[in-house]
Amino acid sequence: MVFLALSAISDDFGVTLRSASWVVIAQALTISAFMMPMGRLADIIGRKRVHLIGLALFAGGAIFTALAPTFGILIFARIVMAIGNSMGQSVGTAMVISVFPPEERGKAIGSQTTAVAIGGAVGPALAGPLIQWFGWESLFWILIPPIAIAFVAGYFILDEKIVSQQGRGRGSKFDWPGAFLSGALIILVIVLISNPFAISWTSPLMLGLGALVVAIFASFVSWELRIPDPMLQLRMFRNSVFSMAITTRLMGFMGTTAVRILMPIYLISLRGLSEGSAGAILFLASFGMASGAQASGRLGDRFAERPFTIFGFVLLIGSSITFAMTTDETPLGLVIAALAVNGLAMGIWNVPNNSTIMGSVSRSQFGVVGAFTNLTRNLGNVFGQTVAAAVVVGVMTSRGFDIPLSEIESTEGAGSAFLDGWRIAYLLVTGFTAFGLLLAIFTRPKKTQAE
Repeated sequence: MVFLALSAISDDFGVTLRSASWVVIAQALTISAFMMPMGRLADIIGRKRVHLIGLALFAGGAIFTALAPTFGILIFARIVMAIGNSMGQSVGTAMVISVFPPEERGKAIGSQTTAVAIGGAVGPALAGPLIQWFGWESLFWILIPPIAIAFVAGYFILDEKIVSQQGRGRGSKFDWPGAFLSGALIILVIVLISNPFAISWTSPLMLGLGALVVAIFASFVSWELRIPDPMLQLRMFRNSVFSMAITTRLMGFMGTTAVRILMPIYLISLRGLSEGSAGAILFLASFGMASGAQASGRLGDRFAERPFTIFGFVLLIGSSITFAMTTDETPLGLVIAALAVNGLAMGIWNVPNNSTIMGSVSRSQFGVVGAFTNLTRNLGNVFGQTVAAAVVVGVMTSRGFDIPLSEIESTEGAGSAFLDGWRIAYLLVTGFTAFGLLLAIFTRPKKTQAE
C-alpha cells in the first residue's frame, strides 16, 4: 500500500520524491538485514514469542508512523515496523509447516502463499480510496485492528511446543558477530545492486563497496564455519538438493519480478490506461498466483514436488517470451492472458520449490531456513527489478529519451525506445528463468528427506 502513498507523504513533509522513496527503501533494507538473525533467535527463544513480539513492534511502528511529526521520525518508525515485519516473516513458514505432518507440507506452504497473494492484491486496491478520502495516515491506522486480532489469536491459540518443536537452538548462544556480519553484508549487497544514489558503477566508491562486500562475505563464512553454534549452518550447502533448490528459487524470483516494475509502466505510460484499469489488470497476476499455489501445494503432496516446479518454470518462460514479443499494438487481451499465466506460473513453481527446500533439512532447522528462503526471495526481487529497470533506462537514455514516464506516450520515438529496452530486459530475465528450469530438472529430492 505504501508505494501509492509516496507522493502524498512527499507533499505532506515537503521532501522530494527521491527522499520519500526511503520510506520503502528503509523498510526493505531493515527486513532483509534482520530476517535471518530473527529466524535464528526464534530457534533459541521460541517462534511464538518472536512472532508476538514482532506483531507488537509492527503495530507500534504503524502508530508512530501515522503520528510522526517529522520526516526523520517517520523513517525511524518505519524501521521499527520493519523489524517487527522481519520477525513475522522469519518464523511464518516454520510455524505453518510445524503444525502439519510432512506429507501435507505442500498444502501448508500453498495456503501461506495464497494468503500472501491475496494480501498483495487487496492492499493496493484499498490504498487508493483510503488515501483519497482519509489521507495517507489511514493506511497505517487500518493495520491496527487486524494486528490486534492476530496478536490475541496467536497468544491464546499458538502452542509453543508445537510451533517450535525440535528447535535446534534451545540452550545455545545467539551468534551476535554472525548476525552483525550477515546484516551488514545483505544491506551492502542490496545497496550495491540497486544503486539508489545513481553513482557510476566504475567510481571508486562503488568499486570500494564491492571490495568491502567481498571482505565481509569472507569474514562471515570464516566465522560461521569456526563457531559451534553458528547463525546459519553453512554446511547445509553440502546438501545438493538444498543448494540447488535455493539457487532455483533465486533464479525464479529474478525472472518473475520484472513484471512488477515494467508492466505498470507499459500499461499506464505507453498504452495510456488509467491507474484503476491497470490495477485491475495487474490483479490477475496475484489471482493466478493464489490459484496456482493452492493447486500445486496439494498436488505436490499427493504426487511429487519436482514435476510441478518444472511445469511452473515452463509456463513462466512462455509468459516471459510472450512479453518480450509484446508491442504497443499487441491486443490487450493477449497481454492480460500472459499476465494471468505469469501469476499462475509463480504460484505453481514457488510452493513445491519452497517445500523441497524445507524438506531437505531437519525440522530443527526450519526457523533459520524458513527465514533464509524469504531472504532469497527478497534478493531475487531486488536483483531482477534492478536489472530490468537498468536495461530499459540504459536503452532509452542511449537514444536521448531521459524523460518522465508520463511523457513516453506523447514523445515521438520514446515508445519505440522503451519497447526496445523492454524486449532486451525480458529476454534477459527469460535467461534467468531458463537456468532455474535447468536446475529444477536436475534437483531430485529424496522421499526420506520429507520425513
